[in-house]
This record gives sequence, C-alpha cells and structure tokens, in this order.
Amino acid sequence: MEIIQKLKERWGIESTLQVFIILIVFSCTGFTALYARKLVFHLLGVPPEMPFWQRALIWIVTILPLYNVMLYIYGTIFGQRVFFTNFLKKTMGRLIPKRFHKD
Repeated sequence: MEIIQKLKERWGIESTLQVFIILIVFSCTGFTALYARKLVFHLLGVPPEMPFWQRALIWIVTILPLYNVMLYIYGTIFGQRVFFTNFLKKTMGRLIPKRFHKD
C-alpha cells in the first residue's frame, strides 16, 4: 500500500478509492486508444509497411489529442472531472512552450 500512499500525495487526493478510480480511468482510456488507433489508421489508409517514423508522426497528430479527449470523457463518467481537468492542464502546460502561454 506504500505505492497508493505515494500516488495520493503526488496527485493531492485523500481517498484510496479515488486512486483506484483514477487508475481505472487511465486503463479504460488506454484500451480505447488502442482500438481508436486501429480504426483511425484503417480510415486514413496507413499500411503496416509504412516506415515507423511516419506511423509515429500520424499517431502523435491523431491519437494523442484523441487520448486527451477520451481521458477527460472517462474521467467525467467516473466522477473525476476536476482531477482530470487539472491533470490535463498540467500535462498540456508541459507540452506547450512558456512563450505561448497567456498570462
């Protein structure tokens, strides 16, 4: 249970149940992203023979934003909208350079 305590401290939450719910949301989002990748790649006509770097670029442009949307949707369904709103803000803040932030 030491790991659960560390997650509670890192995420700033009180309940052990909330940790498990958040982990379930991440799991559901990950599995959905796997299926979404197959569907999106099929719809875009991305063949398995395409070089890895091209498939990775397509994945970054299509699936990564979709993953964030799915994370927010699952978080809302499981009653953790506030946590995932803050989580996504922090995550997107790390991806966007400081010079583009509005103060």
